[in-house]
Amino acid sequence: MSEDNPWRLDGCTALVTGGTKGIGRAVVQELAGLGARVWFVARTDADVRQTEEHLSRFGQVHGIVADVTSAGDRVRVATALQGAGRLDVLVNNVGINVRKNLVDYDEDEIHRILSTNLTSALLLSREMYPLLRASTRASVVNVSSTAGLTGMRTGVPYAASKAAMIQTCRTLALEWAQERIRVNAVAPWYTRTPLAEPILGNARLLDQVLARTPLGRVAEPEEVARVVAFLAMDASSYVTGQCIVVDGGFMVHGMTWK
Repeated sequence: MSEDNPWRLDGCTALVTGGTKGIGRAVVQELAGLGARVWFVARTDADVRQTEEHLSRFGQVHGIVADVTSAGDRVRVATALQGAGRLDVLVNNVGINVRKNLVDYDEDEIHRILSTNLTSALLLSREMYPLLRASTRASVVNVSSTAGLTGMRTGVPYAASKAAMIQTCRTLALEWAQERIRVNAVAPWYTRTPLAEPILGNARLLDQVLARTPLGRVAEPEEVARVVAFLAMDASSYVTGQCIVVDGGFMVHGMTWK
């Protein structure tokens, strides 16, 4: 982080999972634009190379083709970052969703959602711990969801994984505080990403979302990325164990009068 300007990330090293699409891609761009050297991870080689080429104009951006649900790939990611000597920012962003009622999931689908959204974040955080500790001022940000804070109509495994990510940040913030590693989460409401397209592309469902959103629109990925960036900066140096909701007022909707 920049010691001269707490609102910059000059000289820091960052790692973002799921960095080729949606919120993850926006986070990579935001951190790079603030001066960080950003490594990002995704599974598809073509997506990684395209993202690396496009976002390099914003700063230092380096892609790694890896699946963070794989133990071997997590070790490979850690090895790629060894040369930096430390990791200042870890953004656990990668996530998937399958919208069904619980009785309609097969067991493999449930395991895949939990493994991608939650288990990979836990194990990657553990893998990166030595590099985070070497920073002495590191920040971990988990990208959760409002689905982890309130009930939704479907998607129990997704909601469970996102709630667990929030509790992870609270517990890990206490566990790692003595190492000066801060751990926080962000919880977006519907954001204009490929993951949300099945809902946002349905006019009836979109109307329902907007009716529950006081600001009257869905979020853009950049709006979530800016909150992630704040939690990565020294500007938030006394913030840890918190979940910041990025929802256009959804969680405090209550009763509104027209």
